[in-house]
Amino acid sequence: MTRQMQGVYLTGHGGPEVLEWRDNIPVPTPGPGQVLVRVAAAGVNNTDINTRIGWYSSDVTEATDAVDQQVEAGGWGGALNFPRIQGGDLCGIIEEVGPGAAFKPGHRVTCPINLPRPGPGRPHGFIALGSEIDGAFAQYCLVESNDLYDVTDSPLSDVEIAAIPCAFGTAENLLTRAAVTAGHKVLITGASGGVGLAAVQLATLRGAEVWGVTGTAKADVVKSQGAIGTFDRDAALPEDMFDVVIDVVGGPAWASLILALKPGGHYAVSGAIAGPIVSADLRDIYLRDITIHGCTYQPPGVFGRLVALMNAGRIKPLVSKTYPLRDIVPAQEDFLSKTLPGKLVLVP
Repeated sequence: MTRQMQGVYLTGHGGPEVLEWRDNIPVPTPGPGQVLVRVAAAGVNNTDINTRIGWYSSDVTEATDAVDQQVEAGGWGGALNFPRIQGGDLCGIIEEVGPGAAFKPGHRVTCPINLPRPGPGRPHGFIALGSEIDGAFAQYCLVESNDLYDVTDSPLSDVEIAAIPCAFGTAENLLTRAAVTAGHKVLITGASGGVGLAAVQLATLRGAEVWGVTGTAKADVVKSQGAIGTFDRDAALPEDMFDVVIDVVGGPAWASLILALKPGGHYAVSGAIAGPIVSADLRDIYLRDITIHGCTYQPPGVFGRLVALMNAGRIKPLVSKTYPLRDIVPAQEDFLSKTLPGKLVLVP
């Protein structure tokens, strides 16, 4: 008899109504090189919501449009196969191993949300956990063993580890692509969110001087993670001040972010929560030798560095609240409200 598990099915693109709690989902069986992971905790992310509403479709420019339209190619890699189990932030314990898998039952593991799958003509190819394959919003998750990292010895809790893959992976990738190093002056937008706080913490570890853009009520939280100063999101930014801008916001303020860079500065982007359609004067970019980095693909070395930091206890995410997995809808509502800083985490 096939074992069954509880979890959340994404049944299509749309509002919260397309998330369905099930207690009769078949438990997958690991094949060669695969492991079955018992999920201990799973983080809540923008990408889960964006995938649910079909935001990644090029036909969509606003989040409200995605819910109203009949979106088809709304996942990271285009059209999804439904039902899909979402959840790109995984912390779990290995339950079963398939032939040739390089782990043993009982190991605590995690993995990046973007799993590298480069190929001929696709050097930056990847699949996303919870998008192209089933993810962590269930009691069990099937993962290729080569995608997993052992965090058994990390002093961090399961909930804290589950808050790291998407936020810290995205942040570390942005900082890597922009080559942030000691002495750089770095501006981080959305600085009180999961990715923003991770970027503040990681840039500070690199020896950078960090400023964050955030609401006044959350300025102290951003400073507590290492920022030496903040700018209110509605305030004007200084021009020609920063070596690097790390952006997950986009939207109407985009041109001012470019002007905030020194000539020769680097702008790295991996999100557009204020809107994906932006405008600026190209002369402010090419005459000032600004380099723009679009950052999604993560080389294995990026997550490998994070695992080393996790196992050494050198990073610690801010988790504001945890929820039972069954309460995914109110968890996502709280996430979208932006009232809580840092990360929200679901526990099966």
